[in-house]
This record gives sequence, C-alpha cells and structure tokens, in this order.
Amino acid sequence: MEYCLHEKLPIYAGGLGVLAGDYLKAAKDLNLPVIGIGILWRQDYTEQYIDADGNPYDIYPNYNYEFLDDTGVTVTVSIGGDEVELKVWHTDQFNNASLYLLDAGKPGKKHGNFTARLYSGGSEDRITQEIILGIGGIRALRAMNIDVDVYHFNEGHALLAGLELIREKMEQMGLSFEEAWEMTRRQVVFTTHTPVEAGNEKHNYDLLFRLGANNTLSYEQLLKLGGDPFNMTAAALRLSYISNGVSEMHGYTARKMWEGIDNKAPIISITNGVHVNTWQAPEINEAYEQGNGLWEAHMKLKKELIDFVYQKTGSRMNPDALVVGFARRAAAYKRTDLIFRNTAVISPVLEEGKLQLLFSGKAHPEDDIGKSIIKELVKMDRHFKDNVIFLENYNKKIARLIVRGCDIWLNNPCRPLEASGTSGMKAALNGALNLSVLDGWVGEGVKHGVCGWLLDEYPHTSLEDADEDERDLEALYQILIHEAIPTYYQNRPKWIEMMRASIKMAKDYFTSERMIKEYYEKMYRKTVNSQQDKSPSIT
Repeated sequence: MEYCLHEKLPIYAGGLGVLAGDYLKAAKDLNLPVIGIGILWRQDYTEQYIDADGNPYDIYPNYNYEFLDDTGVTVTVSIGGDEVELKVWHTDQFNNASLYLLDAGKPGKKHGNFTARLYSGGSEDRITQEIILGIGGIRALRAMNIDVDVYHFNEGHALLAGLELIREKMEQMGLSFEEAWEMTRRQVVFTTHTPVEAGNEKHNYDLLFRLGANNTLSYEQLLKLGGDPFNMTAAALRLSYISNGVSEMHGYTARKMWEGIDNKAPIISITNGVHVNTWQAPEINEAYEQGNGLWEAHMKLKKELIDFVYQKTGSRMNPDALVVGFARRAAAYKRTDLIFRNTAVISPVLEEGKLQLLFSGKAHPEDDIGKSIIKELVKMDRHFKDNVIFLENYNKKIARLIVRGCDIWLNNPCRPLEASGTSGMKAALNGALNLSVLDGWVGEGVKHGVCGWLLDEYPHTSLEDADEDERDLEALYQILIHEAIPTYYQNRPKWIEMMRASIKMAKDYFTSERMIKEYYEKMYRKTVNSQQDKSPSIT
C-alpha cells in the first residue's frame, strides 16, 4: 500500500513504506528480478502541521507526479458495480527496482477519490483501495506481459491479489476452487507485521460482496480462506506457501498469535533491514572505514541537524550537549511521552541543559489519541524551549537528518508490539547509540553497554510488582542519568568506541541487502521449487 523512495514521491505513511522502498533499492543494487506494485496516492497520507494552540491539523495538497513514467497501460476493475479505469505509472529513478503505481485519476475525477489518500476513510474506502491494489495489480502485470514466479504480499492489504489469481485459474484453466487455491499457494509468500490480533483487518461479507471484492468467489469459498468476518491476515496465511514475521521475536509472537488458524503457511522469521546508502551518511562510512575522524564526522552532521531545527522552529540547540532523538508514527503503544511522566526527575536534567530531546512524527488524521500525544509533545516543546523540540510534518528528509545527527536513539514501545522497528537501525548506521526496550529487532543486535543500552538490563528489585510503564520509566531514568549522560560528558573515548560498535552491528547484519537475500533463500526459491512438486500443500 505504501512505498517510501524519496520525499519527492509522498506515497507513504511510515515504517511499512520505508521498508518497501529500501527493499526495492536493495533489489536494484543486487540486480535482482523484482518489481513493486503499489498505488499513486494523489494527496499523500497527510501533511500535518501544528496550529497556534498546539493542535495537529491535516492538509491534503494535490501533488504533481509528472516526473513519473507513463506506461501507456490501463486496466479496469469493478468496484460497487462501476467499471473503474486505472492508469499504470512507473518509476525507477530513485535507484530502485521498477515500481508500478495504479492511479484512478486526479481528485475531482469520477473515481479520483479512490486513490487520493493513503489509509483514509473506513472499511468501504479500505476495501476499495485493496481491490485496486490486489485485483488491479494482477491485471496490470498481465497487461504489461510481465511473467511472475512468486507474488510477495506485504501485509494483508494485498490479499485480494490472491483472489484474482484463484479466479484466473478457475476461469482460464477450468480448475475447481480447491485446485486453484492449491496452485495459487505455490506462487505466494506473505509477510505479516501487526503483532496484535485485533489490529489485523477484518471485513463483513455484505460489504465485500457489495463492492465486488469477492471477485466471483462464493461465501462458502471465502469462508474457507478468511472465516467470518473475513480476516485479511488469516486469509493471506492460508493463501501462501511460506510466511514470515519481521524479527526473531516477532516470528515467535506471530506463531503464537495465529496458532489456532488451520491450513496456514509456516511462519518463519526474516528480520528487517535498511538500505545503507540511503540512510548512512557518507562521512560516517568514510570515518568508520578509515578508523579515525568519527567524532568530527558526527559533529558535522549534528550541526546540520541543529541548523535545520533553527530554520524550522527558531530554537537554538547546543551542539555540545547530548541530543536524544525519537521520530516515528504517533501511536499510543510507542509511549512517545514516557520520558516526561515524572517531571520531578526529568525537568532538572532538561533545565540544566545536559539533555536535549528532539521529536518528530505524524498521527493518523483520524486518530485522536495519536494527535493528543503530539499535542503533549508540543506542550513540552513550548515549556522547555530549546531543550525539547518537536518538528512538524515528519517526512523522509526529517528522518534522515535526525538519524544522522542525534547522539542517542530512544525506543520504548510496549512489548511485544514493535514487530521489528527499523528507525533504530538507521540511527545505529550513523553511530547513534540505541536506548531501547528489548523488542523487535533490538534483541538481535544491541548489547548493553557495548553499542547502546537496554532498559531490560536494569534490575528492578524494588519495582517487581510495578506495571510495565513504571518499571521502564525507572530504568530509562537510571540508565540515562547514571550511564549515558556521564559517558557522553566524561568519557568521550568510550562513547566513540560504542559508536563504532553500533555502526559495526548495523552494517554487519541489519541491512536490506541481507534481508532480501534471506527472502530469496528462505522463501522465494522454496516456493518456486514447490511448483514442481505435485503433492498437496493444503492439509
């Protein structure tokens, strides 16, 4: 549903899009026969700014995408009885493998609202978008005569592509539903991200049939795939040959979460990675490889970040003081405001100027809780002036500046709700030290006191009966005040040693190049090989 290749092409909301964009860049680097299918969102996800009272508000400009390549191809899908024409655009200009984007027209056109805004509206809008992505995406591949060995569904949004593959086989090959399902399974792999069952998309059948998402399949046939209500993730698990979670920990969580689903694909783990050339500053890579000048390279980038903050906000941060970065989607489980929950502890540290906190992020336009989180951050920004900063309208450019310029990257979600998380990998590539809970990718890379710090390493002898927030807050303050801050100000050689260890950890393993190679070896090749094996895979 989203790809983040460059801020010039704003068709992304957050981590899922960044992951997809980095994947296509790794495919290009390795010259792999991979293409992406997505949607050309004419009005972005949202541009989100802050009003005079500190409230986030959203605007939706109409973007000009004339820099994309016109393939000359159009396909149609049926939505609610209407024939909807979809234009197919192409881009490979961001050092990425080919990305094809489906477009129902500019806002104001008859069906233009269908592809206007990413993740907008309710179930009807979402199903409409998924018909375009899934059914329209397969038809676009056919129209362009692109032969496909493996279809990789990224999250449940792409599930309706599977229904189109089944329909094709039933109509063109005369197969039964079960035979078409079996054959389709041997072409599909699936990546799941959402580690909470309630967060996985479900739809009622009346709406699916009214909009035409069933794609000629009967209620009984759909019931075998997705249950009732129709669960997009459960159906994707039953429609794929192999599936995966996006970190070792998430793979375990996903297997537990979906253990009651019959006929599902095995769920393995392939940990996410990030595209090194996109996210790591060249100065950092050069200093790391040469073995000297790392601190000087970091300070150059830190000053670039501070200059940007001044241009955008008028706040004057101190380049010699510790900067902690926290930039990601505003969602309650990420606990963005955790560090402020005991002002008696954190206020003196901020007022003393030893610590500077830099935040950025967007809330979903219809998420009041997310917007209240941002409003609280803006309140802290206005109270602490130059020592707490919130940058509005978070985008890829801001993300790049923060991960390259901050000293510490803070990550404190509720466990195990961060399926992987990749922002900390990008920060680590640039020598930032992760200060994190043990969740997502972190347990596979961050070593306490070596290349960062883990809140889980702090002994909670006096807080055994406390809740998760209280224990993590105590650990956060203890590590920040008694380990991180003293090391930063009093032991610069140790800090630089940890920076080098952080970069090594990220470069050695947490790259999109390693990730895509694992997809090939652990999923794609096995799925292609299964197509030669005629024994049934559905049990």
